[in-house]
Amino acid sequence: MEELIISGQTKKEQYETLLPQIASVIEDEPDMIANMANVAAMLHETFRFWWTGFYRVIGDKLVLGPFQGPLACTRIALGRGVCGTAWKEKRTLVVQDVLQFPGHIACSSASRSEIVVPMIVNDQVIGVLDIDSEHLATFDDVDVFYLEKVINNLTKMLIKKDN
Repeated sequence: MEELIISGQTKKEQYETLLPQIASVIEDEPDMIANMANVAAMLHETFRFWWTGFYRVIGDKLVLGPFQGPLACTRIALGRGVCGTAWKEKRTLVVQDVLQFPGHIACSSASRSEIVVPMIVNDQVIGVLDIDSEHLATFDDVDVFYLEKVINNLTKMLIKKDN
């Protein structure tokens, strides 16, 4: 595999370098947890985010899955915080300043901005990708576009595995 971080690339170029690498890593691996772990590691290493990881829907909660970064909240209720809201609304949320988000769950006081991308299979959210930054306004439309592609690749793999 080629190097994940290439200096001098724009964020868009970094995502474009990373996407085929992620696809290569997950395409022949049927285990979703293994794929979540590798995707979290690849995103975290490439962009040096504060926290990068997954929560899985188990019953009526989001339960912590594979992640990179400091200690995290273990369970999140539907509609609570950024993750629970993205789950409830079935849409990607970008929060430029988490202190301004009503009901934000402060797993780490160092987190300042956040993006959450739901994983949707058959119109049901099965988990979310959650990424936190220690800087304000880290995430933009470029992140939304490419992270949604990453999640679409993961969920397609799940659908293919079920057929």
